[in-house]
Amino acid sequence: MPVFDARHLAGVSETALLTLHQRATEAARPDGIIDDPMAVALRDNIDYDFHHFGRTHQATALRALAFDNAAREFLAIHPRGTVVALAEGLQTSFWRVDNGELSWLSVDLEPIVRIREQLLPSSDRLQYCAQSALDYSWMDRVDDSNGVLITAEGLLQYFERDTVFDLIAACARRFPGGRLVFDSIPWLLSVYSRRRGFKLSEFYTAPPMPFWFTASQYAELRAIAGVRAVRELPAPAGRGKILPKVVALTYRLSALDRFRAPTTLVEFG
Repeated sequence: MPVFDARHLAGVSETALLTLHQRATEAARPDGIIDDPMAVALRDNIDYDFHHFGRTHQATALRALAFDNAAREFLAIHPRGTVVALAEGLQTSFWRVDNGELSWLSVDLEPIVRIREQLLPSSDRLQYCAQSALDYSWMDRVDDSNGVLITAEGLLQYFERDTVFDLIAACARRFPGGRLVFDSIPWLLSVYSRRRGFKLSEFYTAPPMPFWFTASQYAELRAIAGVRAVRELPAPAGRGKILPKVVALTYRLSALDRFRAPTTLVEFG
């Protein structure tokens, strides 16, 4: 029996339910690409008609795996480091990558934090900050003495370009030696979402996504003061006979850089 009524969520906050549903559905498959039983339990404890999101797919789980890999790479070097998850929604990344030593700061809007605090396990190494990621005061709560990784999973596409670059520049100034990882969408998807809305079903249309970015634009990130290096992270292997081959091809051909949606790691100097 669901224990939390989430039917009041709307806008970008409602997308947290969408991505939870996509990831939990994938995790529940016998051949699922992600091991995430907590996502399944979390979804089952929320009162919401998840079916109105329409068809499910593995793309959200693949994105989660890419971020998990980036976190594990960071923690291999900084096992006691701090991960700051900006607007992580109903992600369960902390429990998937927890090495028993890391510290985690989850920055999200109050309705999402309330769900997380009520339905997810507590930990003395997991803290919440109920505010917008664009309110930079969250930076005052970050202990970067053992290294810091900032994640922006499924977030930046909902901002305008100047807002995104201002956020990255602010992180570069405040956390020299730190890292930031974010995902993005290609130009065509951004344009489509702004003109018609990204209609996933007859019941649900995702919010507009004005910011798009591709690997062919990395020079623009390297021009930000305090950015030391930028690189595209490898795409995790998907399920099926065709998808892995198509993904491998798009990453092998540099001419396709501007068409794919990269997961990008930014290192601050």
